[in-house]
Amino acid sequence: MGPKFSYLLLIVAVACGRNREAQTAAAASDIPIGVYAALSGSEAAFGQATVQGVRLAAEEINNGGGVLGKKIRLIIEDDAGRAEEAASVVTKLITRDGVIGVIGENSSNQSLAGAPICQAAKVPMISPSSTNPNVTKKGDYIFRVCFTDPYQGKALATFVRNNLKLTTAAILKDNKNDYSVGLAEFFGKSFVPLGGKIIAEQSYAGGDTEFRPQLTAIRAANPQVVFIPGFYTDVGQIAIQARDLGIAGPMVGGDGWDSPTVITIGGKAVDGCYFSDHYFKGEPRPAVQRFVGEIRKRYGRDPDANAALGYDALYIFANAARKSGSLDRKSIRDQIAATRNYQGVSGVITMGPNRDPIKPVAMIKIEGGTTHFAGWITP
Repeated sequence: MGPKFSYLLLIVAVACGRNREAQTAAAASDIPIGVYAALSGSEAAFGQATVQGVRLAAEEINNGGGVLGKKIRLIIEDDAGRAEEAASVVTKLITRDGVIGVIGENSSNQSLAGAPICQAAKVPMISPSSTNPNVTKKGDYIFRVCFTDPYQGKALATFVRNNLKLTTAAILKDNKNDYSVGLAEFFGKSFVPLGGKIIAEQSYAGGDTEFRPQLTAIRAANPQVVFIPGFYTDVGQIAIQARDLGIAGPMVGGDGWDSPTVITIGGKAVDGCYFSDHYFKGEPRPAVQRFVGEIRKRYGRDPDANAALGYDALYIFANAARKSGSLDRKSIRDQIAATRNYQGVSGVITMGPNRDPIKPVAMIKIEGGTTHFAGWITP
């Protein structure tokens, strides 16, 4: 932790005391909930989808009588996908806005910046989709509703080895992104014990546009599958260049692929590729279909997993507040930790001992310009 973050934590400690009266006044009339996400910048599709899900949940909760007789008031901040900005807006949400809880962030990089501030102030934080295992290690007030990278990495390795029956893999990771580096590591650690081999490993930096040197090296190794634990912003272009070089096998990735942009950019190049995700829009459970229908009605598009996770995160917070019978942050924290068998849109969620959920992983196949359900994996 650098001096800037230490300074921010000091601000939180001092300002929380000064703002106690303001927080009490806010809690008397409504329930202020902070949301921080990338609403601009290269990760904006993640943040915008998450906010859509959170807004829908807040609307439904408020229309149903609110929580403890009070309405939820969302305070939404754009961190532009930058860790320093995430730390800044989380500090503002706590010290100036007096929020009772925080929903965010999608990216692990930004959550790792915001989580220590929430922990220092004893404000419960629920990340919708930060999968890096270190996020919840920041303290006992930090939760998530998504699976972790080790969990996801093991599920992906299991799927490639046992379902696709492939034995040799190459890895192409974004070495500037904690999520990508971590998921690559956990995939490899699980794939090899299952009888697989990692026969090539290359890296790039997020935002690059030229991947042919790395892909040429991968082609020389002749793997059966290329594992790309990157974000949707890069995957489509990587797939196009891979096909141009004659790499014909499937490419597989994690939930960072979850955006229509992958298909928009990649086109036919991503046909036959797979990625893991937190839910599937075609799942027949009534809660899922109602959620999908409401997002379509409001935004004219199908919700991705980030929307589902944002929706579930706010509902879990609201249910915890109801069960606690108060807006005391510690009581709410304790009830979030006690979540068992919550029937979420993103699956049945039980909060594990490390504040990470225990839930199945959906595998999605891209084919014919759309996505198809390829099965559930429980590692």
